[in-house]
Amino acid sequence: MPTIRIPTPLRAYVDGQTNVTAEGATVQAVLDALTTQYPDLRNHLFEGETLRSFVNVYLNKEDIRHLEGGDTAVSATDTLMIVPSIAGGVENTKAIVSQVDQSALKVNQAFIMLLLAVAFVLNSWVLVALVAAVMLLGTAVPDLALFQQIYRRLLRPAGLVQPNIIADSPAPHRFAQGFGGVVVLGATVALLASATTLGWLLAGLVIFLAGLNFFLGFCAGCFVYYQLTKLSRS
Repeated sequence: MPTIRIPTPLRAYVDGQTNVTAEGATVQAVLDALTTQYPDLRNHLFEGETLRSFVNVYLNKEDIRHLEGGDTAVSATDTLMIVPSIAGGVENTKAIVSQVDQSALKVNQAFIMLLLAVAFVLNSWVLVALVAAVMLLGTAVPDLALFQQIYRRLLRPAGLVQPNIIADSPAPHRFAQGFGGVVVLGATVALLASATTLGWLLAGLVIFLAGLNFFLGFCAGCFVYYQLTKLSRS
């Protein structure tokens, strides 16, 4: 089935998912199937039966307005990307579509997993505390996110990791990192208080969640962010 990439402002209406699949032989049929599966999404994409003017749809990175519009044929391997110039619908609120480099996020996750695993092997609360500090500081001041700076200043210029920039908002990812940083800080406190089992369980939880995002592309912290956003709108 074709894959639809959902923009950040609308993910609250698809259970926080980044990508959703829906059946259909044309763009219109796929979008109809999508909004049938997630009815709350329809008012944000359509006005009656017509796609809203601020909703841009791309088929494999090509604007469908330059193809055959909603009648454009779609195959099972195609990807549709919804890019709203504003997020309207029932709220009619503005939202700037920004970009996120997923490679930077993955490098960040890899460092977190690696350093926490090394900390466990070495039984080092200092290393756990370092990871907590880096995560929390990077959440508060993104330009000081150490692991992502290593990617931007060393790995990417050297060609060791290629950028993967998509239309997305950094807000849910910052929330997820902040949440993880708080958990790692809790692990540090537990280790200092000789609650060793609790400390390593908390560190292991962050390793698991980072791995879930790194290998499967599911960001649990982002999911929580979207659900909180959805609750705030209800």
